[in-house]
Amino acid sequence: MQWNRYLLARQAGLLVGLIYFFINTVGLPLGLTYTTLLAPLFYIWVILKRKTDILLPFMGLLLPFIVAHILLVDVEIQKYAIAIFNILAVYIFGQAFYTWLRFDAGKEQVFRKVLLINTVLCLIAIVSYFTPLSYIFWIQQNLTDKVDQFLRLKLFTYEASYYAMLFTPLFSFYFLRYVLRLNRGNSAVLLFMLFMPFVLSFSIGVILCLVAGGLFTFLVHFRSLHSKRRVVNGFVTFGFVTVTLFVLGFIFFRNNPVFLRLENIFLGKDTSTMGRTEEAFILAKKLLEEKSWYWGIGPGQLSLTGADIIRSYYLYSFHTPVAIPNAAAETLALFGWIGFIVRLLVQVVLFFVTKVWTNYYRLLLFFFIFLYQFMGSYITNAAEYVIWILAFTNAFPEFNVTRKNKEVLK
Repeated sequence: MQWNRYLLARQAGLLVGLIYFFINTVGLPLGLTYTTLLAPLFYIWVILKRKTDILLPFMGLLLPFIVAHILLVDVEIQKYAIAIFNILAVYIFGQAFYTWLRFDAGKEQVFRKVLLINTVLCLIAIVSYFTPLSYIFWIQQNLTDKVDQFLRLKLFTYEASYYAMLFTPLFSFYFLRYVLRLNRGNSAVLLFMLFMPFVLSFSIGVILCLVAGGLFTFLVHFRSLHSKRRVVNGFVTFGFVTVTLFVLGFIFFRNNPVFLRLENIFLGKDTSTMGRTEEAFILAKKLLEEKSWYWGIGPGQLSLTGADIIRSYYLYSFHTPVAIPNAAAETLALFGWIGFIVRLLVQVVLFFVTKVWTNYYRLLLFFFIFLYQFMGSYITNAAEYVIWILAFTNAFPEFNVTRKNKEVLK
């Protein structure tokens, strides 16, 4: 009986993992996910598993903002209540994911199956690229100035950058296993499986933050890593291949979308990059001027307070949905400077309390998501909180900075 319960729990974990990664938004309105709809079940499971309530501490953190928004900001109650319930649902999913990391010994098996299925779907997507069915796996976007109708891989998600963000924990996990010589099987095949999604999704923001996160991780552990042949060879090989491809591409394919977008980003003409970074904070500050610099405009109020400001700024039509595509800037807009400071303070405190630097995997993910929150995402993005939780939880001690891992890199 106990073995059957173990197998059932293992299969349930895999099922939720597949739902989260592949079909979490399929057939649902924008902003709603199946993991949000399953929040009541997750809540019951966490209570039974951990024998403690998880909502009271979080509600205690939210309560001052709720009181201030209702009494001082004058929010529209119905939209506000829906937004708060959505935030609570995402929080419950995060607690369920944290609980799964703590109690499930088969986490790596779930990661492996998701990676394999993702690879198969990517290969199918490549074939579909040349057919009328490409819309199933690809999204057509105006990539940058002078580059429109560009297809980027999204699989079954709603957007290519979101898909790339979903894939980041898997990429980091198996890439570090490769670097630390913990992987089994053909390394060339593994690297193909890891890099293919990023190449096809072409999410510059995710790629840049991941590269920066890897560089910062290397610098933090420079003393133990710079003399390790595998790490140095990996950096040299990656750098040589990147520079070679860049030079050849610049000489022979100067007008391709990659170089056009990089040129536009460098010149400050890339609308996507500007909208997710500098302009997001400009809009957040404009919204704060309408309500409260300290408490923000309140969750669920963008379509009311922010609609006219955002549409007039971008010259959108009346029916265009409005959003601030930057988690840090959205926090500033909805919860004011107090909420923004609390957000950063929690991240810094947890970094030191959980000793993130003692694990390569956690440190890489922390640097990545800390940077990316200023370049994309949104405050109810479950994919972002999954990465934060992985960074603050020692779920994979195989990546701990131990003498064994240091020696294996030689």
